[in-house]
Amino acid sequence: MTEEGGQRLARVVVADDQTVVREGIVMLLGLLPGVEVVGAAGDGDEAVRLVAELAPDVVLMDLRMPRCDGVEATRRIRAEHPATQVVVLTTYGDDESVFPALRAGARGYLTKDAGGDEIVRAVHGVLSGDAGLAPSIQRRLLERLSESEPRPSGPPEPPDGLTTRETEVLVLIAEGLNNQQIASRLQVSTATVKTHINNLFGKAGIKDRAQAVRYAYTKGLVRPPGG
Repeated sequence: MTEEGGQRLARVVVADDQTVVREGIVMLLGLLPGVEVVGAAGDGDEAVRLVAELAPDVVLMDLRMPRCDGVEATRRIRAEHPATQVVVLTTYGDDESVFPALRAGARGYLTKDAGGDEIVRAVHGVLSGDAGLAPSIQRRLLERLSESEPRPSGPPEPPDGLTTRETEVLVLIAEGLNNQQIASRLQVSTATVKTHINNLFGKAGIKDRAQAVRYAYTKGLVRPPGG
């Protein structure tokens, strides 16, 4: 389904155990273009059930919920309904919350101080292949990689048969730019950017942008924060 202007209308399920918060998010999204809230869940089990029933494009997932928390619900949704993406929307931005959610398959991670427009951008971002990560989360992902992964020495060379332009696109992904920003930076169309991304993902065996960040770091194409 599309809205006027051709933008795809994203079908969203909101999962949060706090009724006031859940209803507030639903009300906020109802006022914004580009999204349609098709269901609301009070815990992870209900979120999984609604995904099976409604096949939404995206679940906005809280983490701390009874019975089945957001991490487990994300893992089940991504395993059983891979066409549905998960964007975490939570109060918690600590490493113990962020990284288990990303490992479970969440493609986006926002804290609840995010504005409505930022939420909508994240929702549409994950549908177009971007990672809907808050800038602070992107930085900490790179920081964690800098602590846990060895970085090759010497000047970086395009690995795995990547072209120079594909390598440029990969570096910009690792810096947190979305497709439109990459296109603007390189002065090409977004369709061209998507072609480069598909090519470099195929050559490098990358499945998503979170893996692309790790790959760019371990291949020495980007420096760790402060490095």
